[in-house]
Amino acid sequence: MKRILVLCGLVLSIVAHAQNNISVSGPDGNLEVEVSVNKGKALYNVTYKGQSFLENSPLGLMTNEGDFTSGLSFVESSEGEVEKEYTQDRIKRSEISYKANTLKYTLKNKADKMISIVFRVSDNDIAFRYELPVWGKTRACVVEREITGFRFPGFTTTFLSPMMKPMTGFARTAPSYESGYDPDAAMSENNSAGGYVFPGLFHIGERGWALVSETGARSLYTASHLSRYTNGVYTVDYPSPEQNNGFGSTGAQLGLPGVTPWRTITVGETLKPIVETTIPFDVVDPLYEPSEDYKYGRGTWSWIIWQDPSMNYDDQVKYIDLAAALNFEYILIDAWWDREIGYEKMEELVSYARSKGVDVFLWYNSNGTANDAFMTPLNKMNTSISRKEEMKWLKKVGVKGLKVDFFGGDKQETMRLYEDILSDANDYGLMIIFHGATLPRGWERMFPNFVGSEAVLASEMLVFVQDTREKEAFYASLHPFIRNSVASMEFGGVILNKYLNKGNKKGQKRLTTDGFQLATSILFQNPVQMFALTPDNLTDVPGFEIDFMKKVPTTWNETLYIDGYPGKYSVLARRHKEKWYVAGVNAEDKAKKLKLSLPMFAGKTVTIYNDNKDRETYMEKIKVSRNGTLQLTIQSKGGFVLAQ
Repeated sequence: MKRILVLCGLVLSIVAHAQNNISVSGPDGNLEVEVSVNKGKALYNVTYKGQSFLENSPLGLMTNEGDFTSGLSFVESSEGEVEKEYTQDRIKRSEISYKANTLKYTLKNKADKMISIVFRVSDNDIAFRYELPVWGKTRACVVEREITGFRFPGFTTTFLSPMMKPMTGFARTAPSYESGYDPDAAMSENNSAGGYVFPGLFHIGERGWALVSETGARSLYTASHLSRYTNGVYTVDYPSPEQNNGFGSTGAQLGLPGVTPWRTITVGETLKPIVETTIPFDVVDPLYEPSEDYKYGRGTWSWIIWQDPSMNYDDQVKYIDLAAALNFEYILIDAWWDREIGYEKMEELVSYARSKGVDVFLWYNSNGTANDAFMTPLNKMNTSISRKEEMKWLKKVGVKGLKVDFFGGDKQETMRLYEDILSDANDYGLMIIFHGATLPRGWERMFPNFVGSEAVLASEMLVFVQDTREKEAFYASLHPFIRNSVASMEFGGVILNKYLNKGNKKGQKRLTTDGFQLATSILFQNPVQMFALTPDNLTDVPGFEIDFMKKVPTTWNETLYIDGYPGKYSVLARRHKEKWYVAGVNAEDKAKKLKLSLPMFAGKTVTIYNDNKDRETYMEKIKVSRNGTLQLTIQSKGGFVLAQ
C-alpha cells in the first residue's frame, strides 16, 4: 500500500525572518532549518527544541557549467508538505508513515543560472538535495565538487570510521567501508586525510545526537563521504582520484534537469530517533518491479570458519545438511566453487540442496579491471554480455541469489556497476548481496532484489585479526546506532565455535559469550543472514542455542530503541509479526546491571538467554513485572535475548 500527497504553496511552519532568511520546521515544531544567503554564500543552520545542533554551514556546488559556491543571490522560495505511507519488507519497520514540511530555496549565480536546494523536514529528520534545471540550451554538466558542510558546536564529539586509502589492503581492493571507529573523539582529533565514511554519528553534549548520511545514490551520481575536519566543518567529499585504479571522474556526470542524492541528518535528545529512523527509505522510491516474490531468511556458510579447503562437493553437502537440520532457507557457496566443484557438479549440488528444502547463493568476483582480486568466478559480473550469460545459467539451474565481492570504490563508474548487477539480476529472479562494497544508500527500497551489503568490519576479520576479535563487543555496541541504523548489514556472524577454525580446539579464540552471539542475530538487521554455524555445532553447543537459531527471524515489523551508549552497550527490541525479541550486548570490562522498561512484555512470562558469572550461557523462563520493568545483568563481552 502506498499513498503520497504533495501540497505546494502552503505557509505551514515556514517563517520568513528577512528577505533571504527562510526557515522550515518539522510537523511538531521542534526541528527547524534556517536557510540564508550572506555575502553571496548560501548557508543553513539547524536547531532542535531551541538548541543549536548545526551552526551556519555552507551549501553549494561547483560544476563545469558554473560556480554555485559564491556570488549567489536569492531568487524565490516555495513551501509545502509531503505525506507518504508505504510498506517495506526488508528494513527495520514494515509499515511506515512519513510526513514532512518542505522548502524549495532557489538561487542564481553571477551568470544568472539557477539552482534550488530542496529541504524536507520531519519531526527528527532532515533530507535535502540540489536540483539543477536546464540552463538555456545546456542540458548536461559535470558536478566537480560540493561544499555542503556540517558545522557542529565546538564541544561535539564524534563516532566516525575513516575512509580506507584507495588501492591498498588485500589485492588492492580498498576502499570497502571496513575500518574501525574512534569513540567520543574530539573533532579536532579526527583528522583522517581521506575523510570518513557515511554514516557519521555526532554527540552534541547534553543537547543530544545527530546522525549524518546520504541516500538515493545510484548510477546517475557518485557516492560521497565526509571530508576531514577542516576550519570547523566537515563537508561532503567526492571519491578520491585513486579509487577504481585511477579510472573515472571523481565528480558526477549529470543530465539536466538533474538532482543530487539526498543528504540526511537525524537528530534527537536521545539515541531513540537515530535507531528508529527510516529517512534513508522515506525519500526514495522503487526503481523497478520485482520479477518474483523474493524469499528472505537464514543461511549456512562454510567459508567463514572452514575457509578455502571447504570449497569441495562433500563439505558443501555437509553444510546443506546443516541448513536443513536448522530449518534454514539457504546455503552460501563461496569463492573458488567454479574451480573446485565445477559447473556440472554445481548443478547436481543445487539439485541436492533443493531436495533438502534449501536454496543456494553463489559467490562471484565483481572485478574485471578495478583491483587485483583473483578469486574465481572472475570476469562474470563486470560486463553486460558475460553477466547475462551467467545469470541465464544461474536461473536455469535454480540458484536464488549471488554474493558479489570486491568493488572499486564510490565513483559514478562503480555506482553504475552496482545498479547494472541489481537490474540484470532481477530479470533472472536473483537476489543480490554485496561484499567488499560501499554503504547501501536507500537500496532496500530502490532495488527490490537487493538483500544486503557488508560495508562493515565483519565476521571474516574476526577470523583473521586478533585486534578485531578483542574489539568484537565494542563494534557490536556501535552498529545499531551507526552503520545498521541507515541500511541492512550482512555481517555473517553468530559464531558458536570456541575457536574460529575447523578444528575448534586451539588458535583464534572467540572472546565473546554464546549469549553475545545469539544477541547479535537480533541486533544486526539484514533480511538474508548467512550465519557462521558449523556442522559440529549441532552436537557441541547446548541444544537450546540451536533451537533458538532454528526459529530466529531475519525480517522485522518494528524496531525500538531500549537503552545503550555507542561503544559501551546496546539494547534493542524488534518485533516479527506478533512476537517480540529484546537483545543486548555489553562491551565494557565489567558486568553491567540494567533496569529496562519493556512494555511489550509487561506481566508476561518470557524466555531469557543470558550468561552467568562464569560466562556460561543459560536459558530459563522469567516473569516480567506488570509495569514492564525488568532488571538484569549483562556480563562483560556478553549478551542476552528475551523472547516471547
